[in-house]
Amino acid sequence: MKAAIVDLWQFLGRILRPLRILLVVLLIPLLLSGCVKYDVAVHFAGQHHGEIVQHIKLGERLTNFSNSQTTEWLRSIERRAKKLGGRTKHLGNQDIIVTIPFNNGAELSSKFNQFFHPVAKKDSPSRAVETIDLPNFDSKFRLTQDNFFFVQRNRLSYDLDLRSLGVLSENGDIVVSPNSLLDLQFSLETPWGARDIEGSANGIIPKSYDDGHQLLWQLQPGQLNHIEVVFWLPSPLGVGSIVILILVVGGVYLKYKSFP
Repeated sequence: MKAAIVDLWQFLGRILRPLRILLVVLLIPLLLSGCVKYDVAVHFAGQHHGEIVQHIKLGERLTNFSNSQTTEWLRSIERRAKKLGGRTKHLGNQDIIVTIPFNNGAELSSKFNQFFHPVAKKDSPSRAVETIDLPNFDSKFRLTQDNFFFVQRNRLSYDLDLRSLGVLSENGDIVVSPNSLLDLQFSLETPWGARDIEGSANGIIPKSYDDGHQLLWQLQPGQLNHIEVVFWLPSPLGVGSIVILILVVGGVYLKYKSFP
């Protein structure tokens, strides 16, 4: 989510920059409380099918505060999703759902990183953007898979460093708590459920829904966030091979039983 959050913070920075520090301290937490809700979900329907689903909702106060900036930011998300074969559904003027399909774990990792870590082309001129000083983020998404013939073992690890997140003044002081501006969530949905690996440093304890088939993590702005989970998926190739083997053995048995 690194690039998406950087884009989001640039967008918030362009809104807040013209205001004086005193006005920011006194009014922004009140005017823009919970102004951006960003939910990222990974849905596994099976070993070879799934979706990255993002629900982005901007508060009414924020959109009224700077409608042109919010519109341009949402359009950039739509363009990025379209390049990856995704689609966008508008639930309102500032409320969208972005869906990006994937066919396997490798494609999931590739599309996830491409969307949240877009590489700007050197030959394409970039827009000059007036921003406040942006903090540095570190984001790592990894998915390792091991096949065991009938099933596939998946281990998902996601690290997101949001310690530097904050609305900064020109001298680098944090004037607005990030929790008052951002509501960030990450969720995982699998057909057989998933098991969170506890005890890891900076780990977040998820909430469980649908009898464990969905886990939801509330990301903490201003902190290190670590997610690590293991889940299993059925292997269609392994199951199909067993079915064929059973049919062959059954056919041979019936043949020699009927014609000794």
